[in-house]
Amino acid sequence: MLAWTRRRAVEAATRQKKINHNLEMDEIAIPQHFRCPITLDLMKDPVILLTGITYDRESIDKWVEDGNFTCPVTNQVLSSFDQIPNHFIRKMIQDWCVQNRSYGVQRIPTPRIPVTAFQVSDVVHRIRVATEIGDYKRCKELVKKMNNWSKESERNKKCIVENGGGLVLSIAFESFIKSSMESCSCTDLLEEILSALIWVFPIGAEGESRLGSETCLRSMLWILQNGNLSAIQNAVHVVKQLVSLDQSYVNKLANIEGVVEALIELIKKPICPSATKASLMVIFYMISPSQVSDKMATTFVEMGLISVVIEILVDGDKSISDKALGVLDHICDSKQGREKAYENALIMPVLFHKISGSDLASQYSVSILWKLCKNNDTIIMAEALQLKVDAFQKLLILLQLSCPDTTKDKAKHLLKLLNFYRANSLCFDSSMDFRYL
Repeated sequence: MLAWTRRRAVEAATRQKKINHNLEMDEIAIPQHFRCPITLDLMKDPVILLTGITYDRESIDKWVEDGNFTCPVTNQVLSSFDQIPNHFIRKMIQDWCVQNRSYGVQRIPTPRIPVTAFQVSDVVHRIRVATEIGDYKRCKELVKKMNNWSKESERNKKCIVENGGGLVLSIAFESFIKSSMESCSCTDLLEEILSALIWVFPIGAEGESRLGSETCLRSMLWILQNGNLSAIQNAVHVVKQLVSLDQSYVNKLANIEGVVEALIELIKKPICPSATKASLMVIFYMISPSQVSDKMATTFVEMGLISVVIEILVDGDKSISDKALGVLDHICDSKQGREKAYENALIMPVLFHKISGSDLASQYSVSILWKLCKNNDTIIMAEALQLKVDAFQKLLILLQLSCPDTTKDKAKHLLKLLNFYRANSLCFDSSMDFRYL
């Protein structure tokens, strides 16, 4: 958590520095030929198209990705999208930045040339060969090279994905699992592959079937239980991606002993917010309505998930709270889940408080309250008012907002249940009656 906090602080400082830099740049007259014709911003990676016009690489890439096949300046149809780095202009821009550094202008770094489809295909082929002969050291070097490419730009990531990077990584992961779990000799390779897998989705049907095999899922559970913090974070993200694709992967995961304990432990002892969110999403898919959902929900309830989720709702941020509420909503579909929720003294104030949160939080909170109150309305509503939760005000405001009709219907039902206690509320005239709402 300390490392995450420091990283967030550095990111905030970097953003502020960029804002200040942009303000300073606005006050300086940038030579016209240093500006990208598309964005009119100072070019960081100037490239020349077939028409002879120079653009910033990121801008012209976005232009083409948006479905444009002409040169923005000349309007000529581009028969080729090849881009040649304009080293002369880039050097002039860097010299200009150095000359104006007293005004706060920073010298743009020399950009790296984007990876090509040929380079990616070559590395993909060599990873496949190294996998077939069991050369895990060579395979690790190549996967690390792929990861380094991905860190340079989003363009590189896209190129790797489009040229079969996801499939070959899935094949390598499946092939080296057995030897790693038996002797721990390839653990570092598996961790390297997992760090790449989190950004190469979608990986195609074959890649999904390989990663979604029972053997691979068991190995990811083993990493969740025994890996380092980085490996655990990557593994839970990959599992989240898989279970979101097909119910069959959820069923396979549910049949693996120890997965419930591992997921709850990851929430109880969080390593970072993204891992907590991923864990909650995996649980969400595991207890979503399906053939195994009732059994899984019961198991999670018995392992104390409800109290863990409510603790998250008390202290968690908006994004984590939304996912925690989604999990709690599914748990309350079962009788045992509702009975366990009744026992927690924080359930009512927390849920009514979350109604004023995000749209998703309001929808989930009303849904949970409605499920809890269907059979225990008198007890639940009395508790709500005894705890001085302004239930009327929250629900009345919700009815005025744009939310799904099902949520509004449930809110109306809750107001009707609260009708008996309206005299105790201070937010409106006690003569108002909600029986016929």
